Amino acid sequence: MERSSSSSELQKLVEAIKISEVVEGRAELIAKLADLHLSEQSDVKSLVESLICKLNKTVLHVAAKYLDSDISGCLKQFLLIGTKASIWCRKHLKMTVMSTEESPEEEHCNLFYQLLLDFLSFSASSFSSMTRYSIVTDKASMEVVEKFILEQLNLTKDAISENKNIDSIGAEVLKAAHAVIDAVIRLCKEYSKVINWEFSGAELENNENGMDCEQACITNHIMNITTVTVEKLFELGILAANDGGSLVAILNVSWKGLVTLLQLAKGKLPVKVKVADIIVTLISLVNGSLKCAAEAWSSSPKETVSVTEARRIFVPIKFYLINAVKISSLYPCQAYMVYRELTLCVLMISTFKLLVSHEKLMKNVCELMAELLEKTSLDLLSSFLNSTDLNQEFKYELLDWLFFDDCWSDAVKENPVSKCWMTSMDEIFSVSCEAMPRSRVSLLGQVALFSSFLRYSFYLEEDVKLLIARKLGWFMKIIIYEEVYSSILVSQIPVLYVSGKTVELTWEPMFSALLHALKTFMIVVSSTLAWEELGSFLVKNFLHPHFLCSEIIMELWCFLVRHAEMELVNGIIVELCALMKLVASPESVFVPDSNLRKMARSVCMLLSFGTTSVVDCVYSSVVGDGRSQLSSVLYAAFLLEGFPLNLLSQNMRSIAKEKIISDYFGFIDSFDDKSLTVSSSEFGVPVFALSASLQSLQVTISDIDMKTLKFLVAIVCGYSNSVDKLKKEVCCKLLSQTLGIISNLSHLYVSEEMEEVILELHNLFVSGPAASDTLLYQCKPGLANFLAGLSNMGMSESDNCAKSSAVWELYHMLLRERHWAFVHLSIAAFGYFAARTNCNQLWRFVPQDAALSYDLVSANDANEERFMSEFKAFLEKEMALPAVLASSEQQGLLLEEGLVLKQKVWKVSNINTHAARCDSMEIDDENQSNKRRKLPDGINKGVELLQDGLKVISDSLTQWQPNHIESAELHDKFLNHFSNLENVISHLLVLSGSG
Repeated sequence: MERSSSSSELQKLVEAIKISEVVEGRAELIAKLADLHLSEQSDVKSLVESLICKLNKTVLHVAAKYLDSDISGCLKQFLLIGTKASIWCRKHLKMTVMSTEESPEEEHCNLFYQLLLDFLSFSASSFSSMTRYSIVTDKASMEVVEKFILEQLNLTKDAISENKNIDSIGAEVLKAAHAVIDAVIRLCKEYSKVINWEFSGAELENNENGMDCEQACITNHIMNITTVTVEKLFELGILAANDGGSLVAILNVSWKGLVTLLQLAKGKLPVKVKVADIIVTLISLVNGSLKCAAEAWSSSPKETVSVTEARRIFVPIKFYLINAVKISSLYPCQAYMVYRELTLCVLMISTFKLLVSHEKLMKNVCELMAELLEKTSLDLLSSFLNSTDLNQEFKYELLDWLFFDDCWSDAVKENPVSKCWMTSMDEIFSVSCEAMPRSRVSLLGQVALFSSFLRYSFYLEEDVKLLIARKLGWFMKIIIYEEVYSSILVSQIPVLYVSGKTVELTWEPMFSALLHALKTFMIVVSSTLAWEELGSFLVKNFLHPHFLCSEIIMELWCFLVRHAEMELVNGIIVELCALMKLVASPESVFVPDSNLRKMARSVCMLLSFGTTSVVDCVYSSVVGDGRSQLSSVLYAAFLLEGFPLNLLSQNMRSIAKEKIISDYFGFIDSFDDKSLTVSSSEFGVPVFALSASLQSLQVTISDIDMKTLKFLVAIVCGYSNSVDKLKKEVCCKLLSQTLGIISNLSHLYVSEEMEEVILELHNLFVSGPAASDTLLYQCKPGLANFLAGLSNMGMSESDNCAKSSAVWELYHMLLRERHWAFVHLSIAAFGYFAARTNCNQLWRFVPQDAALSYDLVSANDANEERFMSEFKAFLEKEMALPAVLASSEQQGLLLEEGLVLKQKVWKVSNINTHAARCDSMEIDDENQSNKRRKLPDGINKGVELLQDGLKVISDSLTQWQPNHIESAELHDKFLNHFSNLENVISHLLVLSGSG
């Protein structure tokens, strides 16, 4: 009876509403509908149908009352109300905002904004109600649902856009909009549970006949809903991102919801969802935020950027990156379509982090970038590089574009005397995808990014590890560029270390960080296919001509020797020793840069990390019977490069020590003026061997007696009495090594024969006719060490003491040298001496015209106080803890040094390329060689004279240190012309058959 009464009352109210013409009266009638208690779905349906053509606050109130009841039979009608209401609200929202700007009507605006708020709440409740019912199956209802979702999201976007104009209830509107977005996402998640994503998108069209027709329609329906929701969430995400920070909640729910729906779709959304555009948009948000922050920070260079400020910028950037990473991992093929934009973004982050690492005021910025962005930005690339859906050729294309291997192509076009530059913020953000591969703006960023790939290689798939290993050659090429070279040596960068739950950020030299990354990569790939590629890289670069590359390679070899299995280590060292025999020659023993000496140096370094048995084995194989020339050559090369004698077994060490000392005494006992005429290139090896071995051998007075001092006197006399240049060169080499021997044997300084030695050295270097000989410069490093050791000897401070006067003048001679290397050697020797001697009148050792006494600008004004100031600064630096502090002056010097080294490597590379071409033509030319016309003797002789002259010029250039700007320019010009002359003469030597 009650149900019949409610139905009857409903019909009366509906009829009354239809015929009512007064708005207020109609509103009262509609309000009465809310008082009814309708339980039948047919009644609720009739009620909703009566409300479709009306819209006001009361209608929404009445409709909302029944959303929590069973509306499964009239869901379509409720959604029609919602669709109509949303369209009306969007239209009147724009009108209300415009009218408010022109003539504010507060009461009207408040009424409308309250209606808008009520409708947004109605929308969110509608979505929640829809999740309780089965998906509609008829086409008409599907269209209503799809249009309802589209219109609600459109209105939500408009409401958020105009939120700043809604002062009174703006916060409530945002809260309601957030609820709508959250509700529609939950609806899509519920609907996705009934869909078979294996048959979706393009696949659905091809398989439609293979599935139930109704199921196919439902699948299309859900995909349409998901698609439109993704597109609208995308628009909302952009809107919130561009707002400036006041829409954080909307930003989060929009982008997280979008990613959630893409995850639910399992990578099979319809083609019309442009996933690549979504990824690019996220990247543009990253780039825009970073560029804007960089501009703001650069405009206030005197203020330290706080942690709070930096975090405010980087947390949203990380948020965009994380979402881009998730989408890229879900849709790797679509991400690959825009890999250049992704890569350039990651490169900008890497380059920017290195740039700000040099600025003290930007320390917090750099640290937070390392903490928040470094790993996340790398994940952006590895997310689709690790995908099995992406072909390996595409992965190679990406890495080849990022680490462009043809970095030598523009070498010949580069101006060698052009000024080196440092990257600025503007340059970083102005690089385009088209210009990136050949741009030098991001060189440092590329190195840092490659280092990150190595550090985090554990997270890479096997094929990606192999591709990275193949790019190690690129790494060796790129670090010889002067800006990269200088930065590696002086830069300090923040490095994040993660161990379990412990996260630690430390500042390290860039060189150390690179080595750590390379060693990490070695460990990671040790049991993969990439290991063979890595081993090939280590072998190919074993004798790299650039010292920084060589240092890195040897660090990796030593790391391998320390941690690899002994069988592998023994095999490596045996192979290297066998290779040494192929490059060994008597002429190369005394040439430090020869392949023999380089290999000996490397093997000795590896042996220092080996076991006693390995060191014994190598020593025994090298010494052999001791009679063959090859054995003598290898033995000498090893000792000159510091063979680890202290690692030999006790018995073998005694044998080695006895051999070195006996060979030495055998040589000095037979030394005389006639022996200097010996043409053997190995002459003097025992002296070199003892000099090089003293650090690792414990030598006592019984082993090295006073014969050494007499031998030194004999060498000095031999030099002074000789007029032959070759004899003098031999004497210089022996003198330098003998001075080194004496400086390591403090007991020799207290002998009576020492005075004679000092006087002879004084005569040779200061007062005698040979004092001006340029050949003696090669002895001055040894002389500096010898003079430092005089602190072990008691000295008179009387003017009448010939020995003391000789020592003073020897120090005067050294301290006057203006070449930077000799300045360092002399001041270091004097500092060591001054700290240990019992002499009180140290001023006697310093000349008035010492190099450090002069003004650096004019180089004319000598001042004793300036010398003492520089001397004090030197001593303080020697005592201070070593620290890498990058200064503009130091950076500039390293840039110049790096440029010279780079040109040297290029020159060696060109020579090797030319030699390889010649080798390839050798077979073809062999039959023609006998037909070549012999050149006249005069040409060959003239070329030899040119070669001798070239050597004289080279020796003089090493001693020429310009003191003025004008002379420095002349010096640079002369070096350039000399380099060209050197190339011309090298070609003439080849043509004449002498080279």
